[in-house]
Amino acid sequence: MTAIVEAHALGKRFGARWALADCTLNIPPGHVVGLVGPNGAGKSTLLKLACGLLTPTSGSITVLGGRPGSGREQIAKVGYLAQDAPVEPALSIADHLRLGAHLNPRWDKALASARIASLGLDPKQKAGKLSGGQRAQLALTMATSKHPQVLILDEPVASLDPLARRDFLKLLMDTVAEHGTSVILSSHLISDLERVCDYLVVLAAAQVRLVGEVEELTAVHRWITCTRRDADTLPAGVEVVSAKHTDRQSTFMVRSDTPMPPGDWVSEPVGLEDLVLTYMERGPASAGPLAPRNVESAR
Repeated sequence: MTAIVEAHALGKRFGARWALADCTLNIPPGHVVGLVGPNGAGKSTLLKLACGLLTPTSGSITVLGGRPGSGREQIAKVGYLAQDAPVEPALSIADHLRLGAHLNPRWDKALASARIASLGLDPKQKAGKLSGGQRAQLALTMATSKHPQVLILDEPVASLDPLARRDFLKLLMDTVAEHGTSVILSSHLISDLERVCDYLVVLAAAQVRLVGEVEELTAVHRWITCTRRDADTLPAGVEVVSAKHTDRQSTFMVRSDTPMPPGDWVSEPVGLEDLVLTYMERGPASAGPLAPRNVESAR
């Protein structure tokens, strides 16, 4: 199967600063991918490279087997929604839909009209008069009605209130269910990623820190709490992701492909938020490989 995104040693530099460095990924199709990381981690840069809005400084990237932005056919495969859900304020909703039909060879007029109607929007209304949530829904309708094979969303719900965010995510998941669209969704809101994503990419300090299917990643990570000890006294084959100590107690996040053996510790599952935050906190000196042992960055 052709990967959604395949990148090899991908890097992008702006002046002396690397916004993305040595990024190697192979994301299989059929997933809703959560892309997460702190501000400045390289998320938007990676997504713009995938859309063809930027060109790499080093390495290579393909999307659905083609070079991003390389022609009309490649552009038609990818739907993109930027952070600010851009729409043209002076144009009506109907004008936007006509423009979408003109620019996109696989435009689904019936789908676009039905979604605008389901949102209770007046096609004659100017986009500049819409609320933030309505503009986001219009932008998502534009992106999905071109029937892309992969939909790339760069923090599309960051400025929306909880109800608007819920409605946006529902429309997104309806699109996935109806058309089998693969999605890459960048967000700081881990609770939203937990609701809709089944694949995870964590970026920090311009590099990939963690990648894989959410269920697999959470299954192989554990919290271990025990009397104070050094990490190297834990069983062989256990990778220590993080360690915190008090005078009497140690708490480790560990990765192990097999269940932890019995011992003088308490073992508890790791939630997605703790997993993401821990890998985001790992600095370059302690991060080791770009993905945890045996969690492939190329599947």
